[in-house]
Amino acid sequence: MSPRMTVAAGLLSGAGVALAVLLAAVVLLPDPDPSANPTSSPAASDGVAVSGSPGMTLGGGSATPEPTVVASFGEALFHVGEPAPALVVPQVGGGQIDLANLKGQPVWVNFMQTTCPPCVDEFPLMNGFAADYADTGLVVIAIDIREEEGTVAAFAQSLNATFPIGLDSAGAAQEAWDAVALPVHFWVDRDGVIRAGALGGIGPDIMAENLRTILPGVDVQP
Repeated sequence: MSPRMTVAAGLLSGAGVALAVLLAAVVLLPDPDPSANPTSSPAASDGVAVSGSPGMTLGGGSATPEPTVVASFGEALFHVGEPAPALVVPQVGGGQIDLANLKGQPVWVNFMQTTCPPCVDEFPLMNGFAADYADTGLVVIAIDIREEEGTVAAFAQSLNATFPIGLDSAGAAQEAWDAVALPVHFWVDRDGVIRAGALGGIGPDIMAENLRTILPGVDVQP
């Protein structure tokens, strides 16, 4: 277990209520075996989001300052305020995605699998945000975990994905980013610092709220 996950686990042990909410929103993916069957949250409207503010948003509702332990756990889980881990993966269709080459641009990173229902539900929303805010320099990236390229390519085509999709075939990026549940999102600012994160199926309100953390001064609408 990485040091960050050890910290998160320690925080979680003292937050029984937070754990119950978290497990209701997502399903953990502890098995690194590529043959493991992926699972996901039951509905795209469920979710947990944390940004650099002290509050936490559950299921698209308003951020609240309590409980403090939940916000601390969330910020540790998503590395909020920390430089984003390295991310270098092959891209579906050819080429390579290297987050280091995108420094200076706001980046939205999504970890997903094709058999995760909330991951599927989120793609049209992500397509919309990618198009609507392309003029700000926003880059949206999806990282598929432990699936074959042909499967992911067919998935992307069926949903008319307009943004690049990377292949984390061995789960190395998943481990580096501590992406222990799907779907999980990270919003990285122009300096390469993570400003917000969310896991579980999320809707346009949470997406817009977290995009504002990396697009200051932009009127981001759901």
